[in-house]
Amino acid sequence: MSASLAAPGAGAMTAAERRADRKANPPLSMITLTVMLGLIMAIIDTSIVNVALTNMAGNLGSSIDEIGWVATGYILANVIVMPLNGWLTARFGRRNFYATCIVIFTVASLLCGTATTVWQLVFYRVIQGFGGGALQPTAQAILFESYPPEKRSGAMAIFGLGAMVGPAIGPTLGGIIVDNFSWQLIFYINIPIGIVAFLMTLAFIRDPAYLKRDRSPVDVIGLGLLTAGVASVQYVLERGQTEDWFSSSTIVILTVVAVVSLVAFCIREWHDPRPLVDLKVFKYRSFSAGSVIGIVSGFGLFGTALILPLFFQNVLGFSATQTGMALLPGAIATALSMPIASRAVQRLDGRAVIAAGLLMFAVSTWWMGDINQYAGYWDVFWPRALQGFALGFLFVPLTTATLGDVAREKMANATGIYTLVRQLGGSLGIAILQFLQTRYQDQAYVALASGVTSSNPNVEQYLRDLHGTAAQLYSMVMVNATVISYDGILRLCAVIFVLSTPLVFFLKWTKTGEGAAAPAALPD
Repeated sequence: MSASLAAPGAGAMTAAERRADRKANPPLSMITLTVMLGLIMAIIDTSIVNVALTNMAGNLGSSIDEIGWVATGYILANVIVMPLNGWLTARFGRRNFYATCIVIFTVASLLCGTATTVWQLVFYRVIQGFGGGALQPTAQAILFESYPPEKRSGAMAIFGLGAMVGPAIGPTLGGIIVDNFSWQLIFYINIPIGIVAFLMTLAFIRDPAYLKRDRSPVDVIGLGLLTAGVASVQYVLERGQTEDWFSSSTIVILTVVAVVSLVAFCIREWHDPRPLVDLKVFKYRSFSAGSVIGIVSGFGLFGTALILPLFFQNVLGFSATQTGMALLPGAIATALSMPIASRAVQRLDGRAVIAAGLLMFAVSTWWMGDINQYAGYWDVFWPRALQGFALGFLFVPLTTATLGDVAREKMANATGIYTLVRQLGGSLGIAILQFLQTRYQDQAYVALASGVTSSNPNVEQYLRDLHGTAAQLYSMVMVNATVISYDGILRLCAVIFVLSTPLVFFLKWTKTGEGAAAPAALPD
């Protein structure tokens, strides 16, 4: 633990002993602040650039397809490094690894702001992604292990403020910066935060006593298989819609590469006594069940994080700032619900709290499926607020239950895998929802346009009495088709969350102390 107590019956410590104790066991509050600074930087940067891509494209003279690699490159680097979190921590030490990741992320942020071509920016974003991809799982492992079992739900509530609120406030912050300043500031604001986080890491983060440094030779084959497999999966999910899925030879080839590489990697790692990624954490029932629910939560969080800005801008005509403000109620509601959820699991079975979160999220997305092109800010406000409130109830107990059984020496590895699973769930959600939105829109347009004929009295009246044109009429049809498509995929999200609710019964929940799930007694 990070906080130490004098042994019962021991005399009062001297001033020198107190200083030594504080150095060896930094205050929990300072450990928490340190890891949250790094976490928030990495999380916000995942979504903050989304509202600035058009401005970047215009400034750098690139196409929209090319500038899309600014977001894709960052995520590709993220998913490559996430599952290696446990191995890298063991090899370099937790403090050294976390501090190095902050340095890489901060320096890359500076370079991103100085980029003069789109491919320069993409290259720097990939470097930034390698640094940022490790910050989230490492921060989670540090917090989970630093707090005693009875306070871990509270620690995960604090962590959740960054992990769940970050993606929501990213577009808001990005919209304000883009509309009032320049896109370069999106990256430059990371520099002072990164410097402070680095210095605090050196001052307050310690390697746990049980962490054994791994000096064994690097498994180059395993590393190559993992990199090829995970990167290929992410590329297919990110670019499949743009390249028309399996009509593209690139998508077909990378799908084959992903399947072959990941199957070979899993077989190799399962039988390796010193694996790069310890897949045996899936033997913990709660970890496996929690990971599946994590895919669903990532599906909802990242999928709707993409859908809603597009809906607000393309259908409702919101500006970047207005879109950010429309998303903000969700972030505020999540921040409010995190401590409520933390207290709820002290009195209730955490599985019931998780189920409540899943069902509230389902209600919110179904409610949002009623929105049409005439909606205003307040029509969006309440379902978005409920959606954010639901995420707080979902994240806190789910993380606590998922990691509660994992042995402490496997924690860094487990958090890396869990973060990767949630990220891939989000990418899968984005890919599926983009595909379905396009298909639903095409189907709705065909159905609606089939009624736009001269024999239709409503069409005749519109052209004759309202002096409308055929072009305006077909534009109205397209808007209605777009609304129908977005409403359809939002309601599909609701159905998926409802269907995933029974998975909570596979989780284990043991109340200890204040009610957090406690680790099971496992051999070290």
